Amino acid sequence: MDGPALAALLTGLALAVAVVGTIVPVLPGSVLGILALLEWALFGRSGSAGWIVFAIGTVLFAAGMAASYVITGRKLAARQVPNSSILAAAVVGVVGMFVVPVLGLFIGFAVGLLGSEWVRTRDFRSASSSSLAALKALGIGHLVEFACAATAVTIWVIAAWVYFSSR
Repeated sequence: MDGPALAALLTGLALAVAVVGTIVPVLPGSVLGILALLEWALFGRSGSAGWIVFAIGTVLFAAGMAASYVITGRKLAARQVPNSSILAAAVVGVVGMFVVPVLGLFIGFAVGLLGSEWVRTRDFRSASSSSLAALKALGIGHLVEFACAATAVTIWVIAAWVYFSSR
């Protein structure tokens, strides 16, 4: 296997992990995607095309991360869900990850968020309403980041296909 093929293989594997990481918070996401595209631009011997793909992919990954934070932050602020509730939910989510493999992180996060909001508001209906709104906001943010990451990876796949078909 020559250098560009190895670089493409490593880039593809890292990009696959990055795309999954935009949905599964335990895995690295967009930052890994940016680093993978940088690796391909540096070692893929694709010339200026590699740097163009890196630039476009970086913009897409960064836009996805930013949109995820902005969308989630605005929705949480509109529902007045404090950061302490999100932090408590994250802690319970990490514990849940060890208690219930695979789904424990998501179940723990939801239960931790509901519990924290219930303690804060002292009203179950209000707590469940704000928890559901927070989970929807986080879900939409993750979907936007996933869409941007998937678009960046698609651009890389097309560029790699063109590179390898023309050598």
